[in-house]
Amino acid sequence: MGEEGTGGTVHLLCLAASSGVPLFCRSSRGGAPARQQLPFSVIGSLNGVHMFGQNLEVQLSSARTENTTVVWKSFHDSITLIVLSSEEGISELRLERLLQMVFGAMVLLVGLEELTNIRNVERLKKDLRASYCLIDSFLGDSELIGDLTQCVDCVIPPEGSLLQEALSGFAEATGTAFVSLVVSGRVVAATEGWWRLGTPEAVLLPWLVGSLPPQTARDYPVYLPHGSPTVPHRLLTLTLLPSLELCLLCGPSPPLSQLYPQLLERCWQPLLDPLRACLPLGARALPSGFPLHTDILGLLLLHLELKRCLFTVEPLGDKEPSPEQRRRLLRNFYTLVTSTHFPPEPGPPEKTEDEVYQAQLPRACYLVLGTEEPGKGVRLVALQLGVRRLLLLLSPQSPSHGLRSLATHTLHALTPLL
Repeated sequence: MGEEGTGGTVHLLCLAASSGVPLFCRSSRGGAPARQQLPFSVIGSLNGVHMFGQNLEVQLSSARTENTTVVWKSFHDSITLIVLSSEEGISELRLERLLQMVFGAMVLLVGLEELTNIRNVERLKKDLRASYCLIDSFLGDSELIGDLTQCVDCVIPPEGSLLQEALSGFAEATGTAFVSLVVSGRVVAATEGWWRLGTPEAVLLPWLVGSLPPQTARDYPVYLPHGSPTVPHRLLTLTLLPSLELCLLCGPSPPLSQLYPQLLERCWQPLLDPLRACLPLGARALPSGFPLHTDILGLLLLHLELKRCLFTVEPLGDKEPSPEQRRRLLRNFYTLVTSTHFPPEPGPPEKTEDEVYQAQLPRACYLVLGTEEPGKGVRLVALQLGVRRLLLLLSPQSPSHGLRSLATHTLHALTPLL
């Protein structure tokens, strides 16, 4: 593929499955939104070959050309999504998960009924514009990774127990079980009810909040793709500090006027210092001063059971490569690890004693990019132990023979946090 070192060009097409009518086309180039549109003849050909296969009872899911990867996916026999990417080495897994997130975003903001029972195509096109901002953020060079991992992006605040206690008190005062504190699209703290939200809304809701233009308060109608795809709920957001927002998921009550500003100030004014300490966490994810090896340029920690993750490419200040390149390296390594080395293991819910023992044995894989010469290339290592998986991006000074030891030590240090 011809656009090495950049995010390439991505085109996302959404069509009505029965008629083939395009509902929207979104594009990005090098991680930034682009106005470039595909010719209608190309759109028709891509949809036509997919429909031709379906008529022959053949499911066309992906294809590769010399410089482009194409993935098709149909939802509820009503919506067809097609994505084309020219990024070098991009995997089908990554594009498939992108399409799942895009459809989830459409349901989140329009509702499943409108998408599965299309009565007026022009009205649906107009309604879907509300999802463009969120969808464009998936196509761009996001600092989040939940779209790929299908886990909630989280951060670890310095005074987490204090914020958790305040959050629980605020939830009780407002009469809703679904409350979270979000900084730059990442969850700082949340109630038990919020953590019980299913996939994909648990990932989509904080991502939506992080993608919207700043506002003091919002009352936003949303559907829950897993929990309530046809009946809307209210997403209330209240800005505590720039990029730090309080989110509530509720029904007809409470009214926004009941929360802002009196109740908000009474509950959160005493906690201004702990709240301010959360602001740098958007990029770092970990508290300042957390002990990390100086060779670590980026890390991704996944809790596979809780479906939460920590992701940062700025743990210890500015070094080469750039944050954008680090994110791209870790994203590509995650898809390699997930599809090749640590694939999902289907099996019965009940595990034998031997299987439980095997699950506690660490598994690791390594990737060295560049040469083995000191100071050249980067090192990537993945380690899985039980329900946790750690991916590290390391500087070229890190010796290859010490990767496993460093990953094991880092995983043990991070385990109490997630």
